[in-house]
Amino acid sequence: MLRPIWRLRRGMTLGAQGVVVGEDGRVLLVRHSYRPGWFFPGGGVEWGETLEDALARELKEEVGVALTGPAALHGVFSNGSNFPGDHIAVFVIRDWTRRENYRRKGEIAEAEMFAPDGVPSATEQGTRNRLAEIFGKAPVSPRW
Repeated sequence: MLRPIWRLRRGMTLGAQGVVVGEDGRVLLVRHSYRPGWFFPGGGVEWGETLEDALARELKEEVGVALTGPAALHGVFSNGSNFPGDHIAVFVIRDWTRRENYRRKGEIAEAEMFAPDGVPSATEQGTRNRLAEIFGKAPVSPRW
């Protein structure tokens, strides 16, 4: 996969992703238009933003999710095997509302709720790892 030149020159990048959990225990995953697989919604932290600010902005932009309570930090993970210097903060979100079936067209090809043990086979491995940790089937690892 080709990486933008700025990705190779930056010292570190930071992203925030949300594990949006429904009342039925299912989680919201997205499939992007520009890369294969299923992922948690989220994105990069911009200058001047806190992790929580970035999380709230990305959730609203990508999938129409608004936080109605605090997001719980699950952990910060090194994503160096995919992008050198990249880190991802993962939050668990249980208090939220969503504009029905909203997804950012052009960026998000699909957004769907899945049972944690019934995610699509194309779900990215780091996403699978976090689900196993959050739902008690694996210890927390520092690496994505």
